[in-house]
Amino acid sequence: MSAPQLSHLNAAGEVHMVEVGDRPATAREAQAEGFISMEPVTLALVLEGRAPKGDVLAVARVAAIQAAKRTWELIPLCHPIALSGVSVELEPAADGFGLRLLATARTIGPTGVEMEALTAVQVGLLTLYDMLKAVDPAMTIGPVRLLRKSGGRSGDWQRHD
Repeated sequence: MSAPQLSHLNAAGEVHMVEVGDRPATAREAQAEGFISMEPVTLALVLEGRAPKGDVLAVARVAAIQAAKRTWELIPLCHPIALSGVSVELEPAADGFGLRLLATARTIGPTGVEMEALTAVQVGLLTLYDMLKAVDPAMTIGPVRLLRKSGGRSGDWQRHD
């Protein structure tokens, strides 16, 4: 089996932006998740709406959506994508020591939205850190990972671990 080719390298091994103009527009969706761990007292402040900077969950949700829309400005070789939707869910992590952020990005176009979903997660979590760092500077972000994607030439993919 040969090694997979990296799409952002041309035949000479130079970095380039992938041409997607000849690809058909298809429905595409990607979902990513990430976690931020924190002290139980910090989590209680968030869940009870008593964080010193206000409704941190609402601000993190808006930041995540905004980040998905601007991914192409942050990641050098990403295409600008007309997103048809971005949803962001925040909930207590299963271990009870933080929050889980789940972002889903959707489009109808010639390229996928994995980077938009992952960027949404990262910026949403960073926003939580920024708004809570005064009460808990030891918070930890991670892991962040793609859960699933659908559409496009490579078809559907889902994490199985």
